[in-house]
Amino acid sequence: MVGPKRQLLPLLLLSLSALFFYSYYHSSLTLHADSNPNFNFNLRSQIPSHHPNFNFTFILKVLAFNRHDSLARCLRSLAAADYLSDRVHLHVYIDHFDHGGNGSATNADQKLDESHRMLELVDGFDWKFGEKLVHYRTRNVGLQAQWLEAWWPSSDHEFAFVVEDDLEVSPLYYKFLRSLIVNYYYNASNYRPYIYGASLQRPRFVPGKHGNKIQLENGTRIFLYQLVGTWGQLLFPKQWKEFRLWYDIHKAKEIKPFLEGMVTTGWYKKLGERIWTPWFIKFIHSRGYFNFYTSFSHERALSISHRDAGVNYGKTAGPDSHLLGKNSLDYGSLEMQPLSNLKWYDFCFREILPERVVRSFDELGPVLKTVQKQETVIFVSLYEVLEMVTKNLLCNFERLNIGNFILIGTESEILFDLARRGHPVIVEDNFLKSLRTYKVDQQDSNAQLTNRILVKAHVVKKCLEYGYSCWVVDGNMLPVGSYPYFKSDPIYDYYIGKSSELFFAKSSSSAKKIWIDRLISNVAEMVDSLLNQKKSASFVHIMAKLLEQKGVMIKSIDETIVGVNIGSGKVKQSSLGGEQNIVFWSGEMGFDLIQKRLEELGIWMLDKDLSCKAVVCHQ
Repeated sequence: MVGPKRQLLPLLLLSLSALFFYSYYHSSLTLHADSNPNFNFNLRSQIPSHHPNFNFTFILKVLAFNRHDSLARCLRSLAAADYLSDRVHLHVYIDHFDHGGNGSATNADQKLDESHRMLELVDGFDWKFGEKLVHYRTRNVGLQAQWLEAWWPSSDHEFAFVVEDDLEVSPLYYKFLRSLIVNYYYNASNYRPYIYGASLQRPRFVPGKHGNKIQLENGTRIFLYQLVGTWGQLLFPKQWKEFRLWYDIHKAKEIKPFLEGMVTTGWYKKLGERIWTPWFIKFIHSRGYFNFYTSFSHERALSISHRDAGVNYGKTAGPDSHLLGKNSLDYGSLEMQPLSNLKWYDFCFREILPERVVRSFDELGPVLKTVQKQETVIFVSLYEVLEMVTKNLLCNFERLNIGNFILIGTESEILFDLARRGHPVIVEDNFLKSLRTYKVDQQDSNAQLTNRILVKAHVVKKCLEYGYSCWVVDGNMLPVGSYPYFKSDPIYDYYIGKSSELFFAKSSSSAKKIWIDRLISNVAEMVDSLLNQKKSASFVHIMAKLLEQKGVMIKSIDETIVGVNIGSGKVKQSSLGGEQNIVFWSGEMGFDLIQKRLEELGIWMLDKDLSCKAVVCHQ
């Protein structure tokens, strides 16, 4: 007989363990955006309700057709995995054979035999980890429908892992995916609504034409990449629902998933609705979403494709990688690092840096270093610039390989969305508050104008402090060629374009001294003086007046030579040429006319989704 004290000891230890786990879990969930100084997104309302016991539903979706031996191998590998005593459900979708083509009785009997063998295999397969469901179709629907109709999530806590029948998974695959879900879906500090899942295949393919080769630093185990992986893809519920609804709208309106500059567009033009990935890729591009990937040495992966003959391969090509074994040393080092430590790559396999949000003068310096090119930075003012015009500007920046820019605007969802897509932004309100120069009355148009001019003046100051030249331009100006936009003169440090509101400060000791020591303190005073006199004030006008007062020589840019004002009349592509590197227009110009003029010049780059028509990869 066991004494009372010995009976209580295990219960006490169990209670303490439960208390520790509960405290640890909830403390980890209370870590949020404030723990990361560069994280400025209000995402907590979008985070799914947390489950302390991680009581989510995990469903395996196996897509099969007529490859009996392939399916048998796939099911065996799934059954051999370690499921940690969790309930995991298996749903098998068997596509029917095509009734078309040779309709002879012999051919029909052969196809029936193949289908019935598939059914016998699945019916006789023992799945002891959860529910087994078999969906045998009455007609041939093809690979696209197999994927798209396999799942509609019943809640935000249901996950689908989709495998085609010629795949084989590692015994470790579920342990990894479970850990990933816990750490990146249910941990508020790591959750992002723009991550749609995780691929277990070895990353090998870059869909953007002329994109970079996949080269990762030694030790990189988990990273984010926009491309969906069809060889073992975990799907998150909310993002999959969003895609399905987007797909329905585009199919109903007969909008094709064309995306210039992508290899997958060529696939779609050749195979049409036999494949589904071009649709998902177009959706991901329009939303700017990302996918988890893994990288292991010696071409190993947690899921491999045997590339058996089927829709994608005319004949069997064999395994694409080596399967990661249960006793692999690599897996033990696969820790789930904070999301802020992971690297992100776009369709060109070009690294991007999301969530660079500058809220203070001191935070600007490190961001300047990440964007400067040839010691030059472009600041783009987005005040009162329409979202579509801003997006078109960024598409043209991508086309021209202009990446050394920082966007300036007021705090808004649009600004934060641009930041999480990899575009660095400065939030005016907080930036000026950090300098104690912020005018609080935002209903006062004079206060708004003063704040905007002060922001621009201080970003120029920081730029010159770091030894960089800088441009300050409005979103109502569009480059048609790479900078510099005009020929510089060694005797001038400052250049202005009065109509285009273009300002350039060249890095030099004299420019730095004048700006920091003699000019910056007078900006607000000059703005207030002009506004009190009911005179117009703009950043270019104020800076020109102050510099002239200090005896500084300023070069006025002849905008009739370097640019085209699209508000002055109808324009054609032939309007651009020679030294003309910019187009610009008044802030009062209506959107429809802006779009029409830019289309006439061939520089309207948005599609019906209001995303870039093309992916442009620069080697």
